[in-house]
This record gives sequence, structure tokens and C-alpha cells, in this order.
Amino acid sequence: MTAKFRAALFFVLLSTFAATADACEDLPSWAQSACNRLDQIWTEGGHDLYVTGYSWHNRATYSREKIDSFNELAWGGGYGRSIYDEDGDWQGLYAMAFLDSHSKVEPIAGYGFLKIGQVSENLRLGAGYTVFLTARHDIMSYVPFPGILPLVGAGYKDAMLYATYIPGSSGAGNVLFVFGRWHF
Repeated sequence: MTAKFRAALFFVLLSTFAATADACEDLPSWAQSACNRLDQIWTEGGHDLYVTGYSWHNRATYSREKIDSFNELAWGGGYGRSIYDEDGDWQGLYAMAFLDSHSKVEPIAGYGFLKIGQVSENLRLGAGYTVFLTARHDIMSYVPFPGILPLVGAGYKDAMLYATYIPGSSGAGNVLFVFGRWHF
């Protein structure tokens, strides 16, 4: 599979986020609510800039030599749209690309949800999940695949710092991934 074909396939999958509310009417009733919420996020949500930067590999599951071979500076970024819903919880759609553990580009696009606790007027904490599509060179040669991961966040005003943990077995996975979002 060529790089151009992989990129085209990934962006076709991303275009599903741009579905209109009219398209939701054609779905089964159980899926209409979720479709309408995604449409609301995309059409009414504010703009988000994502910045990635760090992935920590669990030292208890990798040898020192393997840790030394990994890239833990997961530089990258992306764009998204998000809302704080009627309950004050955060919901967003995003697309990012960053350098993975092997310094290869990893694209990712998905939906995130955080149940928000307001600590003060400007400070908030949240916990939730993200559902996504990603593609990696070392897993199915960049064929997109889905995933779901826990997500936690701490925010101040328009900035939010997120973390997720990718579980795995000895020598695979077990990575803490940290990234940020600026809402504008």
C-alpha cells in the first residue's frame, strides 16, 4: 500500500466527521443521537489547536536497551472542534499527527469525552475516554484501525493538558501519552 493511498484512505475516514444533521435522519434511531451530537460539535464547536510532545514508556515492561532506542519526544500537532455540553462536560472531535516511539508519523482522529469537575472559576479537572482511528507503520503497515483509551485532563482557562495510557504486555504498549489543547 503506497503512502498516498494510505493518506487518502485516512482522510476519507476523517470525512465521516463532516456528516450533516440530514445524514443523521437516515440512520437507525439508536445511532441518531450520537450522530446529532457529532454534528453539533462540528458545526457549533469552537476551534482547538492540539500540541503533542511526550510519551513515557513504562520502565517496568521494557529493557534499558529498548527504552534507549525509543523516541519519547512525540512532537506533533493537530486541529479539532469541541463544546462544553449542557452538563458542563467536554466533548470534542480531533485529528492529529505525531512522531511515535520509532520516530515514524502516526496520524490519529477521533472523539473525546471528559466528565468535568469545576475546581474554581478557571480551573477544571476531567476524566473520560477517547474513541479513535489511528494508523502505525509497525501495525498492519499503516492500515487504519480503531481504538478506545481512558483520558484524563486538567485545564486552566482556554488551555487543557491531557494524558492517556496505552496498555500492553511486556515489551509492547504500556505508554503514557501526554498532549495539550488550546481552545480559540
